[in-house]
Amino acid sequence: MGQTSSTATPTTLPEFALHCLRVADASPADGLIEPFFDYLIGVDAASSVPTNVQATMAVPTPAELARVLEENEGIPIRLTVYNAKTQRVRDVTLTPSRDWHAGSGKARASLLGLSVRLCNPAAALESVWHILEVLEGSPAEMAGLVPFGDWVCGWAGGPLNGESAFHDLVESHVDKPLRLYVYSADLDNLREVVVIPNEKWGGSGLLGCGVGYGILHRIPRPATPPSEYLGHTQPRADVGRA
Repeated sequence: MGQTSSTATPTTLPEFALHCLRVADASPADGLIEPFFDYLIGVDAASSVPTNVQATMAVPTPAELARVLEENEGIPIRLTVYNAKTQRVRDVTLTPSRDWHAGSGKARASLLGLSVRLCNPAAALESVWHILEVLEGSPAEMAGLVPFGDWVCGWAGGPLNGESAFHDLVESHVDKPLRLYVYSADLDNLREVVVIPNEKWGGSGLLGCGVGYGILHRIPRPATPPSEYLGHTQPRADVGRA
């Protein structure tokens, strides 16, 4: 259980933050943290960011976050979260717990159900690939990729970095299922898409779609930032756990 408070547009960002890659179903963070787009930039009153975001941001390291969670198991804590998509900061209150996995018969090691990595939030949306035209009968069409409305944010192995990363990934999965995590600007949600790159579908390219990268192909900022993050498919990327 938890809640979010009012948001603000930051004037500065820390050089590093904890990037939220995965949120486990039914965990304390489920529905409150948005995978791929959310970054933890503060924990509790000692390191939280005021809503005017003028103060210096005290970003926890993974070890510091783990310590705070251990010391506050069963006690509500406040996380300060930057969302790269909306470019806003919000406070999220939730309760660390090991007992969130119903029916497992044992407590989970993770107190929040998060997988995180330390990285620069300023470059958050640089490594995304915009789906452009989609050819009829192509692997991209069969997978349900939407022309001009979808962006590839990562895959089952985690985020991708660098312009050639997506193309290299596709080439390494010829005739193999490739699980991608795709953001829809029309629906403002993240979903899992399984595509099988191949040369046998009868057209050009392994996917049969155009792909744009760079400043002209970034994810657009939503006109109205969402008040909560529900219904997002959760990618697997076990870089770190909280």
